[in-house]
Amino acid sequence: MVLTRADKLRTKIQNLSIGKKQPKLSINDVQPALDYIQAYWHKLERYHPKDDENIIGLPNKFLVPSFEEGHEFDFNEMYYWDSYFMVQGILDDQHKEMVIGTLDNLTYLFERFNVIPNASRLYLSSRSQPPLLTSFIWDVYESYDLDQKWLDKHIDIARREYETVWLGTRKPNARQVYRGLSRYYDINYIHDIAETESGWDMTPRFNRKALDYLPIDLNCLLYKYELDFARYYQLKDDLNASAEWEQKAETRKQTINDLMWSNLRGLFFDYNYVKEKRGTVSSLAAYYTMWAGLASDEQAEKLVKALSRFEYDGGLATTDLQPNMYVIGTPITPTQWAYPNGWAPLHFIVIEGLERYGYHKDAERIAKKWLQTNLDWFNEHGVFLEKYNVVNPTKPPQKGLYPSQTGFGWTNSVFAYLAKKYL
Repeated sequence: MVLTRADKLRTKIQNLSIGKKQPKLSINDVQPALDYIQAYWHKLERYHPKDDENIIGLPNKFLVPSFEEGHEFDFNEMYYWDSYFMVQGILDDQHKEMVIGTLDNLTYLFERFNVIPNASRLYLSSRSQPPLLTSFIWDVYESYDLDQKWLDKHIDIARREYETVWLGTRKPNARQVYRGLSRYYDINYIHDIAETESGWDMTPRFNRKALDYLPIDLNCLLYKYELDFARYYQLKDDLNASAEWEQKAETRKQTINDLMWSNLRGLFFDYNYVKEKRGTVSSLAAYYTMWAGLASDEQAEKLVKALSRFEYDGGLATTDLQPNMYVIGTPITPTQWAYPNGWAPLHFIVIEGLERYGYHKDAERIAKKWLQTNLDWFNEHGVFLEKYNVVNPTKPPQKGLYPSQTGFGWTNSVFAYLAKKYL
């Protein structure tokens, strides 16, 4: 195999940077950070019960991603996928009203708009965000021991979201485009805006042509929906309906394996259905297959070996090392969802996926690296960040299109979740 310059540089950096060691942390080390996080939640709470200019009114309190006094890039709206990750560290009795209210805000948005918008702003309703509604529903149902009537209502809304939004074949939801698989989309039919629906804005994964790609993460999320529906009907003792949903999931799984799995590289990739070939960017999106339970045991073993492409002292980089951290186009665009940056939600997905397949030591090692990176920055600067430079953790992360944010909701929540789980 001929190594490219990027391959050689990556190997050199990783040889200098990583091993299989993990930081030695105790709960006492992280307690000041956990106290900060607990005190910070009230800064992120919002309540907008009525429409106000372009802010959509919501019936319950919710959390915004970030708040920094005097920062002009502020948040007053609720985001779809941010909300899922922000509740992972607060699925407890203390935050029960906030957690259930946040989920009910999402279902309210769907019933009003026939889509869960990117966020609760009218100008963000032309697209959605990665679909995590069924996962959110099951987490809440199990955490708070809710009744069958509650579950019936919420699963029905999730099924309608799945069919209307993610299996739509024409405007305003032209997402299912090739062999039963779906893409990220925006009603304006602009590649860059469709890319924002992925949450990875911006990333080299789609080469500024997001509408041309079937994303591995999105189709794993839809596979998870199908299994979640099968689970629901099994709970209802409707075995025929359960079997139908399991078959839908199996069909999607087979197509994903056919189009997106590279046995040679031991990784799943996005698929360019216009050119009918796999993408070339290695990314942590591949590990949604383990989180969703789609990967076979043999694939999971290869995926674990492939972690070395992403793992550094500070945790997991979002993509493999790229020779250029900008996507070429007009204009050149910085890609914050890429090497050398690491993100809390992707660490959550990878760690949970590793645990699901029994790779506890790998999960624990990565979790503790991520905790240490977050903690070191907090101890030095007194804040948490939305993303981190995992290759050089003492340096700031790679900038993106938007100003860097601090105090960040999903970072705080995943930190609390992992600290509780591993410390």
